Amino acid sequence: MQNTTYSLNIRSAKPEDVPTIFSLIKALAEYERLSHEVTGGTAELHKHLFGDRPYIEAILAEWEGEIVGFALFFCNYSTFLTQPGLYLEDLFVLPDYRRRGIGKKMFQYLAQLAIDRQYGRFEWSVLDWNESAIAFYKSMGAVILDDWRICRLTGDNLQTLTRI
Repeated sequence: MQNTTYSLNIRSAKPEDVPTIFSLIKALAEYERLSHEVTGGTAELHKHLFGDRPYIEAILAEWEGEIVGFALFFCNYSTFLTQPGLYLEDLFVLPDYRRRGIGKKMFQYLAQLAIDRQYGRFEWSVLDWNESAIAFYKSMGAVILDDWRICRLTGDNLQTLTRI
């Protein structure tokens, strides 16, 4: 019987990781049935991660040296707490690597980052049909806020609002 030890490394993204991150974003969009909404590309992603004014940050999960997941996040702010917070936009682990503790380790990494930065909270959204993700988040102590809804303006609707 062979004893196999697997190596997991969670690390901050580097500029050369952008094409891999973008491919993982497309895989996430396919999983969420939203591939048609991916309209950007690697140039925009690189600019927003590593440009003169970065808007986002990313971490990567490496399993045995292979990148198998990512999390993309940014700083938000709570007026009630009067503290910044960490908002997780996306976390994704390739299907073949799920149920190995990778997602949990990524959440732990981000929670520690929020503590280290003295943020007041760590938040994210979840699709209401994604029962496995909801169960996973609850198992880590997350509270699902049933009474809150996300509102969004994009494209033409965003433009129209400026002219009303």
